Amino acid sequence: MAWRETFFKYRSFTPIPLIIAALILADTKLWTFFSGLLVAFFGEGIRLWSVRYAGSATRTTGEVGADVLVTDGPYGHLRNPLYLGNFLLSLGILIMAWPWMPWLMLIFILLFGLQYGAIISLEEDFLRNKFGAVYAEYEQHVPSILPRRTSWGKGLRQPTSLRKALRTERNSLQSFTVVTILILLRWWLF
Repeated sequence: MAWRETFFKYRSFTPIPLIIAALILADTKLWTFFSGLLVAFFGEGIRLWSVRYAGSATRTTGEVGADVLVTDGPYGHLRNPLYLGNFLLSLGILIMAWPWMPWLMLIFILLFGLQYGAIISLEEDFLRNKFGAVYAEYEQHVPSILPRRTSWGKGLRQPTSLRKALRTERNSLQSFTVVTILILLRWWLF
C-alpha cells in the first residue's frame, strides 16, 4: 500500500497519539477551555454542513471513491470542507487542553498538513480521472482549503436532513464528546 493510501485508510486513528499527548500534558484554563470549545463547535458545524451535501460516502476508510461530484453547499466554497472542519475540530481540542504550547500546536499543524496534503492529492487524482473536464473546471474555480466568499456551486444537489447528517456524524460526535469529558476530568481532578 502506498503512503497516501495508508494515510487515507488510517486517518481516523492517526490523531490518537496527539490526543493522548494533549491529555497528559494538559494545562487547561477557563479561557482555553471555552475558546477551544467554540473553535471545535465551529469545526463540527462545517463537518455537519458538509455531510448534509456529501452524505455518508465521506465516511469510507477503505478506498477513495465518489459516485457524484458534489459542488453545492460548502463544496461550492472550497473543495475540502470536511478537512477544514477536521482541522478546526482538532485545533479546538488542543486549545481546550492547552498542552505544551506552542510546541504541540506546531507539531499538530505540521502533521495535519502532511497527512491531509497526502490524502487530498490522492482524492484529487481520483476525481480528475473519474470526472475529467468537469472536475478540472471545479478545481480551477474552487480553492482546496481556504474558502471563497461566494459559492461556485453548479449542481442541483439538495442537502439531506440534519437528523440524517447527525446520524452519519455519530462516531465523530461521540469521539469529540469523550475527549471533551476527558479534558474536563483532567482539568478538575489533576
